[in-house]
Formats: sequence, C-alpha cells, structure tokens
Amino acid sequence: MNILKQIGRGESKTIEFKEKIPKNNSIVKTVIAFANTSGGKLIIGVRDNKEIVGVQDENIFDLQDKIISLIFDSCQPNILPEIYTINIEDKLLLVIEIFRGNLLPYYLKSKEKKDGVYIRVGSSNRLADENMLMELQRQRVYRSFDEEENFEFSLDELDLDVIYHEFDKIERDCDVEKLKNLKLIKNFNNQSLPTNALLIALGEFDNVLIKCARFKGTTMESFIDKKEFSGDLFTILEKTIEFLQNHLNLNAHIVGLQRVEEYEIPLLALREIILNAIIHRDYTRNSDIKIAIYDDMVEIISVGGFVNGLTLEDISGGRSELRNRVLANLFKELGYIESWGSGIQKVRNLCDEHNIRFELNEKGTFIEALFYRPLNSTLVSKNVEEMPNTTDNDRIRPNTTEYDRIIIEYIKKNSAVNRSEAKVLLGIGETKIKEIFNDLIKKGLIERVGAGRSTHYILREHFDGEEG
Repeated sequence: MNILKQIGRGESKTIEFKEKIPKNNSIVKTVIAFANTSGGKLIIGVRDNKEIVGVQDENIFDLQDKIISLIFDSCQPNILPEIYTINIEDKLLLVIEIFRGNLLPYYLKSKEKKDGVYIRVGSSNRLADENMLMELQRQRVYRSFDEEENFEFSLDELDLDVIYHEFDKIERDCDVEKLKNLKLIKNFNNQSLPTNALLIALGEFDNVLIKCARFKGTTMESFIDKKEFSGDLFTILEKTIEFLQNHLNLNAHIVGLQRVEEYEIPLLALREIILNAIIHRDYTRNSDIKIAIYDDMVEIISVGGFVNGLTLEDISGGRSELRNRVLANLFKELGYIESWGSGIQKVRNLCDEHNIRFELNEKGTFIEALFYRPLNSTLVSKNVEEMPNTTDNDRIRPNTTEYDRIIIEYIKKNSAVNRSEAKVLLGIGETKIKEIFNDLIKKGLIERVGAGRSTHYILREHFDGEEG
C-alpha cells in the first residue's frame, strides 16, 4: 500500500503521525511499541487530522542522524530503524519505519524492563502488563502458553475420556502416548504433567467459557435469552452452535423441484469464526468469548488481538500464526481444521455466496466479527414460502414473545401445528419447543388436542387478543 493511502486511513496499529519531531521521548515509546507488536511507520510532517504539512528539507540529514542516535541510546535491545524521505504533494515527509523484532521484549534503557516495555494497541502506545510481558518473552523463544507444563493439576484428577471420545468419533485410537505426542502431556523430572492445552481443552480453567445472548432490538437494553456455556471445548462449541440455531431464522427456497432449507447466516461461517475464537483466544486473560444476537446482526467477540504482530491485512491474505499451537494442532488432528490460514477466506466466500455482509475488526485487545442479518429473511412454514409480517395485534396479546407470534400466525394459516412442524418452523430443539407450547397453553392462547403422535395444537376459541 502506498504512503498516501496509508495516511488517508489515519493512525492505526502500524501508523502514527507527527507534525514535527517531539522534544520528549514519545517517539522512542512509539518505536519500542512498533518493535514489540507489528512493526510500523512513524510519519513526520503529517498532523493528527491527516493534513500533510511536510518538514523543512535544509536540515533533513542532521534530523535523520539525530533520530538514529536517539533510538540507539534509548532502546534495549538495539533497534535499527529504516529512515527515508518521500515527497507527497510537493511536501517532504520523513518516514521512520520499524520492523517487528526478534529479541522481544524491547524497552526503555532508562527504566526497568517491567516499567519500560510498550506495545501498540490500536493507534496508541500502552505500557505492557505482567501477562503481556510474559507473552513477549514466550514469543522470543517461540513457545506458546498452552504448551507449558502445569504444576497445579494432576493427571489422575482429569477426565481424559473426553479427548478419547473425540478421537473415537473419527475412528482413531488415542491413549496417553498419543497425548504426549500431541504435547497435551509432558514429562518433567520423571513425572507426567498436563500442559495448559490439555486443561483448556477439558475446561479446567475458569475463563474457558462462552457467553451468549439474544437481545431484543438492536441494542443491549433488554434480552430475550441468555446462556453461559462452560466445560470442555467440544461441548462448548456444540452448545454455542445450538444457541445460534435456536435464535436465527431458517430460510426456505426451491431449487429445481426440491425445497431447500438453510439458516439466514451460513452455519459453516459462524462455526468457523467460533472455532477460531476458541483456538486463537488469549487464555492468559480473565475474559471470555461473547456472542450477541441482535435483530440486525450477530456479533462474536474473541479475547486477545491478532497474535505475534499480525495485522488484518495479513489475516485476510491467508497468513497464519498460532497463539495456542498445541490446541490448534489437537483440533486439526480431530478434523475441525482443514488447512492453516484458510478459515477467514472460507467465511468471506460463504458470506459472499449468500449475500451476507461480514466484517472482521481488531478492537484493541479484542477481535470482533460481525455478520449482518438479511433484512428480508423468511421463516420456513408448512404451506407457504414466506411468513406474513405481524404488524398488528390481531388475536395476539402484547406480552407474547417472538416465538409466540410465529406459532400463532402459523396456526392461523394452517389451523393447527404439531411439535415436529414447530421444530422446523423455529429451528430449535425439542426441549425449547415444549417450553414454548406449555407457556402458550398457560397464557390461554392455544390448547392441546389429541394424544401421543397425533397431538397437535389449535387456537383457543375464546382467545380474542385482549388481556384479562
């Protein structure tokens, strides 16, 4: 990307503007933050509002020497910048380009390491906390948190059958030796210890969970349903997908002579992003993955920014870096991952095929994935391709839920409904269907007719849509 386009995008994780060389050491903090994160360019001669003002060219070489000396004298380990000038709109800009270093962490010589390490978060420099400092040290020796031995747990207290069962599903054998080969178990002083990856996979850490919510409308002011899923990662993934199925519309269309039903947002795309969140999140942080369903979008928030200095452009281009190498390898062995670096492009392709707008953003130390729900999404019904819009309260009480309205409208259209039809209609499970029907009966909106397999539900004759 040329420098003018970079300026046009404004300050970011890899770009910072200065109108002129500052007199304090803020330039050094930026250099250190770039070296510890993704690299970047400090462009001198540009105001914060992206206005290009340029620098005076008569002392440009002296200025370059001054900057090199400042960086050399202030940074530890040494950072070697690339400094050059570029002419834009007949104005001279001085560019200090910093590349991500291999001798992490970099810090201010004038301070202790714990007080002088800076990282880049968004468009600002931030002092690294203890967890980030430890992560930078791991990155220096190409070691991930999940492959470290954990001395707080004993193998005897862990249920390894959870992992064995996953391998059984794909008809592959698994035993303790296999887990050692996968680095889920390591030997330390003649003792077998679980690694953090094994404990994460089994859900032994408190932060191994996903919080899901279906909000009413387009804000977080009120919610329709909330669930918190904990336990092993495989169960969490399954339950999270079920939650999405319960709250997304099921569309129907005709292909040839066949009726095809599919969710308004491709489940494969949603599953890929959730899987990415589970595998690549930062488990050293005490946050959790959050999924929010609004009327207009599905939002998935993962903990931790892009790993090892990656940028959104790198991710979109298929570059793959693993924060949790052991965990990722386990999921690949189990067939959850096809090939490294292909996930995001797969999601984009699926969304393009279904005309779904998809966005992936790095928000500070979180990753945000947004799926915009189609405005004209239609629900499956037995005899019609499109459910009517419920814009009035004809025979429907004001306190009924969205599911209630759909069931009532279906009965009005088809005289009755059974549980099998309701499962297809709403795209939710048997347990939730029972709750909805029981609630509608208690409200006096419907009544049960028949028994066993012939059970069906009709509108109550005296139901007139008025409270009382």
